[in-house]
Amino acid sequence: MSDDFDLLETNSNEKTEKVDVNWGKAIDQMKSKLAQEDDPESRQKILNATLDNVVDMAEKDRSTLLDAIKDLTDYQDEVGIMFEGFSALNAAEQKIIDDAIKRLERAKVELEDANKTPDTWWNNLWGRKSKIKKAEEELQAAQKERDASDNKAKALFQQRIESADVQTLLNELSFKSQAAIKRLKDRELEIKEVEESLKTAIVEASNNHTKALEKKKQVEAQLEEQYALLKQARQALEEVADKQSTEYSEALEKVTQLEQKVEELEGLKNAYTTLAASKDSFVHKHNLTIKVLTSLRSNLQTHRAKLKSDTDERLKYYDGYVVALKARTDQEFAAILEHLGVKTDEHIGETLAAMHTASAKARQEMMDNIPVHEKVMQGVYGSYAEALKEIRTKDSEIQKNFADRYGIDMKEIFDEYYNADPNAPGDGGGEPEGEPKPESNDDDLLS
Repeated sequence: MSDDFDLLETNSNEKTEKVDVNWGKAIDQMKSKLAQEDDPESRQKILNATLDNVVDMAEKDRSTLLDAIKDLTDYQDEVGIMFEGFSALNAAEQKIIDDAIKRLERAKVELEDANKTPDTWWNNLWGRKSKIKKAEEELQAAQKERDASDNKAKALFQQRIESADVQTLLNELSFKSQAAIKRLKDRELEIKEVEESLKTAIVEASNNHTKALEKKKQVEAQLEEQYALLKQARQALEEVADKQSTEYSEALEKVTQLEQKVEELEGLKNAYTTLAASKDSFVHKHNLTIKVLTSLRSNLQTHRAKLKSDTDERLKYYDGYVVALKARTDQEFAAILEHLGVKTDEHIGETLAAMHTASAKARQEMMDNIPVHEKVMQGVYGSYAEALKEIRTKDSEIQKNFADRYGIDMKEIFDEYYNADPNAPGDGGGEPEGEPKPESNDDDLLS
């Protein structure tokens, strides 16, 4: 498979639209701004660089790129480059231009159709002339919108890149480089076409120069012949003795004709001499012009080849730069996460430690509270026993009182009552002396 990639290739078969360039002050302005980018502190910045410093440097890169894109966009207007062909427009920006183009094309078709309508009284009755006028007004409005569409798209473009990131600006710069490569190639083709036409002009001028010299020689030969005849005629005129005779008049007429013929030939000789000199001059002029154009085309070719090759390399370079910026951001993000992780670990550790401490303290507090709890419960049971003792003493008194007053033995009644209550004691007598022991419970919390 043949390698059809050639940095210096110029394909003249491609039809390109020529653009007139007005080389204003834009180039000098751009050179001046680029010259101001020298920074004597750059080495110190590198030596003292930190991740935070890199953020400021990257932002300066973005600002520099943004200024460059703005300058290039303004430069497009100065040198006559179509905006939409030299800037990477997004869908919304491109749609403004595309819609304007479609409207203009539609308006042209509608006006053409309106004009094709036959000019009859019937068609005029149904509004032929008003339709034509309306179509003409629409065409003017569409043309006005098309003329303004570039500026509208440009305004949106400028607003978009104002806050664009470095990657977007680098892509825009790369796009402009690609557009410049095509522009340089188009200019080479234009120069080459002029060179070819000049080569043809040199051949034609050289041929005309040769023809003029040949004609001059022919005229000079005729002049020699006419000079000889004129000399003879003048001699014959002098030999006529009677100046009033017919013979003298005829001889004089012949001299006059020969003198006129010589004058015409002299004029032709001078004309062919001048023409030959002019054609010879243009041969040299065309030859010089070709040399200049060839030199310019060669320089353009060199710039284009270098720009094309460097742009391909620069795209990779830019990719590396963008990835490095992202890596720096990821590194900072990882550092933040690490910092947050360490802090979270510390907080969780503190919480766990506090939790363990609190748990131990709670256990100790629980253990410390057991005697207190038992003491409280002893008081509860003591109070209960004391109250129960008072109640049963009171019951004995009531029984004795009822027996004395009514002759009724209340002991059986109270025994029946207490027997019906499972929580009541088995008999109506009082409790033994001393504090009662708490009732036993089969449930064991630790079993």
